[in-house]
Amino acid sequence: MFDDDLLRHLPAPRTADAAIVVAALAPAFIDQATTDASAWPALAWYGMAAAVALAVRRRWPLAAFAATLLALAATEIACAAAETKLSSLAVLPLAFALYAVGAHTPLRRSVVALVGGAAITVIGVAINHATAPDGWRGGSDVLAVLSPLPAAWGLGLAARSRRDSLAAAERRAADAQREQQLRVQSAAAAERTRIARDMHDVVAHSLTLLVVHAETMRARSAELPPWAREGVDAMASAGRQATSEMRELLGILRGTNGETAPRTPAPQLADLPGLVEKAEQAGTPARLDIYPEATSLPRPVQLAAYRLLQECLANARRHAPGAEVTFRIGTNADEIRVEAECGPPPPDHRPRPGAGVGLTGLNERFAALGGNLTAGPVSDGGFRITATIPTTAPSGGKPLAAS
Repeated sequence: MFDDDLLRHLPAPRTADAAIVVAALAPAFIDQATTDASAWPALAWYGMAAAVALAVRRRWPLAAFAATLLALAATEIACAAAETKLSSLAVLPLAFALYAVGAHTPLRRSVVALVGGAAITVIGVAINHATAPDGWRGGSDVLAVLSPLPAAWGLGLAARSRRDSLAAAERRAADAQREQQLRVQSAAAAERTRIARDMHDVVAHSLTLLVVHAETMRARSAELPPWAREGVDAMASAGRQATSEMRELLGILRGTNGETAPRTPAPQLADLPGLVEKAEQAGTPARLDIYPEATSLPRPVQLAAYRLLQECLANARRHAPGAEVTFRIGTNADEIRVEAECGPPPPDHRPRPGAGVGLTGLNERFAALGGNLTAGPVSDGGFRITATIPTTAPSGGKPLAAS
């Protein structure tokens, strides 16, 4: 029997249905030429009915089987009554219809259809005996022709069982994949919680202690020189800002998006003068060169630029104390360019190696915006960080530099 799954290579379902119809009917028409030419009209009528039924066998398998069986029984009874002989290969369309019943119908309804088909066959033989003359009444020959047909039904059941097993295996694989993803997400959440706990226990505690000491020194500011009072104020302000940002970061790591912690707006380009003022109070001169419309850039771009200058100022204090830091932001039709350059360190300064974590974080931040970052020394001994961001968002959205 032909398995519908073997016809998947055909260009379209209609082509597969046409191939099934031809395979089911052609043998009967070929054999009829040597059997009884006078039965051609009856075979043609039966062939049209069987072709229509086989074309819809997948969608309505029970109706296709019933139509094919009734058409075959009526044709056989009519031919026997007219004393003409129909080709025994006319049962092939019934085999294809039975295969469709087994493959596309639930088991209980499929068994009922098989039993019903047997009942219709018995009734047809009884009608044949009542209407046909002697010598044209079916008996054991009918049983011999129809006995292989349940095998087609069994093949259909096997195909359905295999299809259900594959679907079940795919569902199990999908469930296993979802379970694996959930385990990965759970492990990531647990790791974020652990990091947040460690940061809270170590960094946040130290920052809070720093602010407390600064406030204590501020309370005794009358005993300090003016330059020391300014430094204490700057230290207390920086500690409070770092503590606020740390709390928001801890909220994000714990999955609360900072909802349980006091929230402050993320730094923007408008906050750069304050950052520069604090750096100058700490002994690092800085100069800003920003085009006027820069404050209309999207907040993620402004925050990335702010962090770039913040990192450059921190590195300048560590590696080149007293060197001037120049910060520029420019734009053109294609990209936004952010550049920070630090002057050379003093001749007697001994550089301290860094871990490079800050630059790695900056690189990841700008990469998330679709840009890139380069950093390295310049000819005069200084250091330059340059980042570019496309003026069109990575997702193809509206321009980043739209004012």
